[in-house]
Amino acid sequence: PDAVSDFVKTLEHIAHSTTKSKVVSVILDGENAWEYYPYNGYYFLSELYAALVNHPDIEMTTFSDIVDLYQSAEYKTKGISAPVLPQIAAGSWVYGTFSTWIGSKDKNLAWNLLCEAKKIYDSVLASHSLDADQLVACERQLAICEGSDWFWWFGDYNSSDSVASFDQLYRRNLINLYTLLQQPVPATLHKPISAGGGNADNAGTMRRGQA
Repeated sequence: PDAVSDFVKTLEHIAHSTTKSKVVSVILDGENAWEYYPYNGYYFLSELYAALVNHPDIEMTTFSDIVDLYQSAEYKTKGISAPVLPQIAAGSWVYGTFSTWIGSKDKNLAWNLLCEAKKIYDSVLASHSLDADQLVACERQLAICEGSDWFWWFGDYNSSDSVASFDQLYRRNLINLYTLLQQPVPATLHKPISAGGGNADNAGTMRRGQA
């Protein structure tokens, strides 16, 4: 309750302290923040969303809806517009590259396995052989397989135990996708992708930078 109240009061303060357009961006890096909350933030988020929905002066929205709103005739007459970015540089907060997710032998193999599964997925959907419930189950399972954290863990900088757990779980999810698609499971999914080899101190989702 205290954390929710603090968050809402911060938004109220922002609203009262400026006459400009009052759009507040709340941007978080994946799941890392919730490790510091009881039950991974489940109760905090539930209470927070309830408080925001019921607040008379706060409206939740998305970036795309805000851009559309600012490009509307109503807002243009007010002199409010959404500037267009000419380009956005590709990169990440880890070394400024995508090397944490792709590029090494193990990571590339994991991507190849996913790509092959996606081809089968597309083929099955094109055949219209699944009913509505089966389609929903397959779509959800594909989304699980497409999570970026799988590829983060493959590599020699992570500990063998950690890599083995994520490796097995990743392949199990791909196997489950093939099963839901009613397709044969490739033999490659029964073989480990990565062995790891790093130490626990230099592994994990917040691995240390390298000088």
